[in-house]
Amino acid sequence: MFAVLTSARKALSAAALASAGLLAACDIPNVSDMAGTAGRGGPQIDPNQSVRVALLIPQSDSGAGAIARDLENAARLAIRDLDGVTIDLAVYDTAGSGAQAAQQAQLAVDQGARIILGPLRGEVAVEASKAVADEGVNVLSFSNNSSIAGGNLFVLGPTFRNTADRLMGYARKQGQKNVAILHSDDVPGQFGRTAIQQAASSNGIKVAGIQPYPLSVEGVTEAARGLGAAAPGADSVFITTDATNAAMPIILDTLPESGLDPAQIQYIGLTRWDVKPELFSYPGAEGAWFTLPNQSMQQSFQQRYSAAYGSSPHPLAGLAFDGIAAIGALVEQGRSDALTGRALTQSAGFQGTGGVFRLKSDGTNERGLAVATVRNNQMVILDPAPSSFRGAGF
Repeated sequence: MFAVLTSARKALSAAALASAGLLAACDIPNVSDMAGTAGRGGPQIDPNQSVRVALLIPQSDSGAGAIARDLENAARLAIRDLDGVTIDLAVYDTAGSGAQAAQQAQLAVDQGARIILGPLRGEVAVEASKAVADEGVNVLSFSNNSSIAGGNLFVLGPTFRNTADRLMGYARKQGQKNVAILHSDDVPGQFGRTAIQQAASSNGIKVAGIQPYPLSVEGVTEAARGLGAAAPGADSVFITTDATNAAMPIILDTLPESGLDPAQIQYIGLTRWDVKPELFSYPGAEGAWFTLPNQSMQQSFQQRYSAAYGSSPHPLAGLAFDGIAAIGALVEQGRSDALTGRALTQSAGFQGTGGVFRLKSDGTNERGLAVATVRNNQMVILDPAPSSFRGAGF
């Protein structure tokens, strides 16, 4: 273990620490909670006629072209599933630019689009939504940045608040009362901290202490060593760090070494640890909790996508499938208001690639998540993802 940790520390740099991505959205969110109220309006349609949906993706963006391809593929795969509903999918290239996204969004509406799916990044989605707000057209972006949501702009990407709520609700049921938060002192870390604080408050759990760490080897190590003293009385430790970040091995070794025994203190992760199973061998991973989507549904989507296109889908591709699934489900109900904010935020939600999800009145979303743990270097599901919003976990 010491040799592994030494290698990790040598490899770690500020750049590596800062590279923790937000898996579902490619965004760096604003720490301030600026989410507003989503609009209730939208265009009326004839559900018996073809419905034009605009897909805004960064086709000519050299850094995101492959993602754009997979998003389009997933959207077309979802269209094949629709029964009695005809979707006319029109694809527009944003090039990853806010200005071009705004132009393309307006062009799409001028050419008959009744709703917009995409764009990929939060700041680009904002520009697209602004361009068509005066025409009452709603935008279902692939972002997970909840601070941009509201008005005619919705986010489909899984949010930190959703994950934190699921885990804090589960923690409360298990008798946890006091949580310490360890987070990177950058925008994603601060955003994660805020989500945990809000989730703890709404679930009746006290925040016993908060320990940020600077983006350096020494900073991570010192913060992990000092967390116990910074959070006396904590019965759980919530870690915001992305599982793929080079800081995680240091955290999962140093916290137990510093007296925070995983057998006595519950470790909780804000991101999916199963994407980096090498972490399971570290002392702090044993017994830790994290969330993940409905695995059977996610695997089914991946298998169908691979069969149709000959390769595995990008992790974000399912968001395009989900968007089409939601639109199709509402049109299938025969609703002339299917594309309005009122319809999109129906409480029953929709079935997507990772299970049940719904759009909320503030423009964010809620997704059914399973709670998992690590036992003997293997992932084990503790509490399955609910199949509906009447199930456990909501």
